[in-house]
Amino acid sequence: MKKRIGLIDVDGHNFPNIPLMKLSAWHKKQGNSVVWYELFQHGFPKKPLERVYMSKIFSFTPDYEYFVNADEVIKGGSGYCIELKDGREVYNAENDGQLQPEIEHIYLDYSLYPELTKDTAYGFMSRGCPRGGCQFCHVGAKEGRCAQKVADLSEFWDGQKYIKLLDPNPAACKEWQDIFGQLAESGAWVDFTQGLDIRIMTQKKIAALMEIKVGQVHFAWDNYEDKEMIVPRLKEFAEMTGWGRRKMSVYVLTNFNTTLDQDLDRIYTLRDMGFTPYVMIYNKQNVERGSELRRLQRWVNSKIGFWACKDFKDFR
Repeated sequence: MKKRIGLIDVDGHNFPNIPLMKLSAWHKKQGNSVVWYELFQHGFPKKPLERVYMSKIFSFTPDYEYFVNADEVIKGGSGYCIELKDGREVYNAENDGQLQPEIEHIYLDYSLYPELTKDTAYGFMSRGCPRGGCQFCHVGAKEGRCAQKVADLSEFWDGQKYIKLLDPNPAACKEWQDIFGQLAESGAWVDFTQGLDIRIMTQKKIAALMEIKVGQVHFAWDNYEDKEMIVPRLKEFAEMTGWGRRKMSVYVLTNFNTTLDQDLDRIYTLRDMGFTPYVMIYNKQNVERGSELRRLQRWVNSKIGFWACKDFKDFR
């Protein structure tokens, strides 16, 4: 019997929700109808839907506030299974709604986000991270402290011009050559959205990366104490690739274990090496608007202002 399935993207529609796209594709393949449940916010369906899936990525996103008129409601995503305790992210496996293999490996239903996915593919080729002990990151606890390949590119890419790769640490996989090779062979412009670990980027890996049409590559400088290790490797990367600041970005974690002076030192160092810093505020929802940290983020992440104003103390 055909079922009516509803979807709720709790975070909003600013970035595609991959699990919901997979669930939609699977249910449509079974002959079921799939709709965004938000369509019913101001007029609930006359009879309950058979099932509604609610998914969110961020734990700080408020839960869906409307009544859900459905026989069954299933919640999932890191926003439900990652909890903040004593200012740290903790993984709760009981709230983690894992997808069945036949759903996990289905081609995405890109029709859910037509504006965001126009000629762009989104997905994971690897999961997990060997640096899973980072207290500000839940990847190790949720996906495992070993990066491993979980899918071929064809699972979510079918000739699109652009690829948004969401892998947490693809260069740490033993299958990194296979991953990089598939991306290079695609001929698509690739954005490594979650960052590559500069600490393990050997010359061989950099050379393989240069075979890919890289739209943008991101690194991360989370711990200030890693300066002596990260700075030389970033310099080597810039020298080998010859890429400019438009292509090379570095996430700068703040509000975790650094001072404002240490944040500024990382930002100035990255800028002087030809990288574009991007400030990430940990536990941002608890940082007051108008604070120095919020001003710092606004200055750095607003690229016109950042490159025009060389010193933070001069930023207004």
